[in-house]
Amino acid sequence: MWSHLFSSATPPVTRSAVMSSVESSGDGGKWLDAHYDPVAGLYTFSSCVDLADLSGDRESRLVVGDLGTGSSGMKLKVYRGTALISENTLLDLPAGLVAFFMDLHEPRIPAVAVASGPCIYVYKNLRPYFKFTLPSLDVNPLEQDVWQQVREGQIDPVMLKEMLESIRKKADIPLSIRSLRFLSLEADEADEFVQLHKQQPIRRQTVITCIGTLKKSTADEDGISCLVIGTESSDVFVLDPEAFTILCKMSLPAVPTMMDVAGQFDVEFRITVACRNGSIYILRRESEKPKYCIKLSSHPVGLVRVGKNVVVGCTDESLQGFTQKGKKLWKIILPAPITTMAPMDLPTRGLQAVLVGLTNCQVQLYREKNLLSTIKTPDTVTSICFGRYGREDGTLIMTTKGGGLMVKILKRMAVFDDRDSAPGPPVGQSVRLNVPKKTKLYVDQTLRERENGLAMHRAFHMDLSRMRLAAARAYVKALESSLTPISSSLSEPLKMNAVVQGLGPSFKLTLNVQNTAACRPVMNLAISFLYDDNLYRIRNPYMRIPLLVPGLIYPVETFVECTSDKGISDIIKVFVLHEEKSSPLLTAHINMPVSEGLMLN
Repeated sequence: MWSHLFSSATPPVTRSAVMSSVESSGDGGKWLDAHYDPVAGLYTFSSCVDLADLSGDRESRLVVGDLGTGSSGMKLKVYRGTALISENTLLDLPAGLVAFFMDLHEPRIPAVAVASGPCIYVYKNLRPYFKFTLPSLDVNPLEQDVWQQVREGQIDPVMLKEMLESIRKKADIPLSIRSLRFLSLEADEADEFVQLHKQQPIRRQTVITCIGTLKKSTADEDGISCLVIGTESSDVFVLDPEAFTILCKMSLPAVPTMMDVAGQFDVEFRITVACRNGSIYILRRESEKPKYCIKLSSHPVGLVRVGKNVVVGCTDESLQGFTQKGKKLWKIILPAPITTMAPMDLPTRGLQAVLVGLTNCQVQLYREKNLLSTIKTPDTVTSICFGRYGREDGTLIMTTKGGGLMVKILKRMAVFDDRDSAPGPPVGQSVRLNVPKKTKLYVDQTLRERENGLAMHRAFHMDLSRMRLAAARAYVKALESSLTPISSSLSEPLKMNAVVQGLGPSFKLTLNVQNTAACRPVMNLAISFLYDDNLYRIRNPYMRIPLLVPGLIYPVETFVECTSDKGISDIIKVFVLHEEKSSPLLTAHINMPVSEGLMLN
């Protein structure tokens, strides 16, 4: 099943070995472990890894910019399957690596551009082809004058150090690398440094911090692409792919560290850049300054574009989603800090997601804020690349902190379900509503509200006051009648009505109590009366109520005797109480009739 992925020289991988490793990988059986070499000696990041068909045989190779030890051993390595087929030495640490089509020649074979220091090294057919160097920056004139005085012997190294310190604090143009290095030296090393470099001209050179590609005129997969580079001088350059001249220059408020590019240079493009000041800026065509700005709560460590949205990983262990205009869509908290991020685009299945590497030896797959899959790795992952490797479309390639290389293949029958996501709001909550377009009536109504806002606000408050008054009057009327009071408690839903029988001076008072719950009985209830003891006397002023079965009506009877001969009546208040609660569950007001028996006497 995987034989077409590797060359004939690659040791075969048996299905039983793959299946056994799948069971131990903890990824839910969605990935096949095709290869793992813990001592591959690859030390790199996601920005220095790419997949490309470098031979025109429809088999993609793995291109890696190896960091080596950090000071030596930097190399450009190319893998076919699990075998290393090419190796080129790099002069400096690689900051980024991309594969791009620079011409229309047949066969259609992409070139590889490696950003290293102030240069871009272009390789074609796995051989060095072209070297582009960034233009020099302006040198501070005061710094030039100081070094000219040193060259003429007018000042010594001690005076030179004092003057350069003063220039660095006040000048708008930063000092060159030579001056900064001189200021960091000890006194015994300064003389030797000055004698060695004083005759050389001063140059101020920036370096490349990130690199990307931008389609020039067509969005075809094999269309010609321009190189987009971010520099330490807070600039973004777009380079012509054939002449390697600067087509466009844009400025940023801070140094760019990561970028994502979309669109075509001749039509419309959008460059999303994460900078060291903790913000994300969005550059567009014919704009030398950022169009939008996204201010983050912490510094970004990963930037991936998924469809029309931007997903950002931050140092506060959060993953956030934004629109192209900078509007925040969602935010989730991850179980561990982020080490790297990469997009996962599989058009054949309509899947667009984000792969997130964590320090707890896990790689999590997210579609928007929903967790689809978790892959456990034997070591912390430092770089991730997903795409076509060999002839297999769904291949996941990872390198680890210890220099290991892992290759996984997505099962053809694997299904990612959003129901496996972390607990939180439902998926439908994040679906944008289909808001209709603004009609002329809507626009006219908006203008009317804008012109007559004060009068409309006063009218609204007048109507609101009238509504409150009507509600208060209705409430008072309901309290005065209290014929069929209903409990407002959700735990003991009750209903009660009262019936008064007799002409006086003795009355029979019947209270019909009903439990309106669906299936839950109510117990431990009692009835109490509040009345004027100068007018009435109740035989049982406090009575317990038996267990109330839902749906049945329980009559509770007592006798009220009128003790006054003045021919007046009053209200008797009835309270339904719970024995364990201080406030009544239900209150009723009973208007007692005038006692006709006492009037006749």
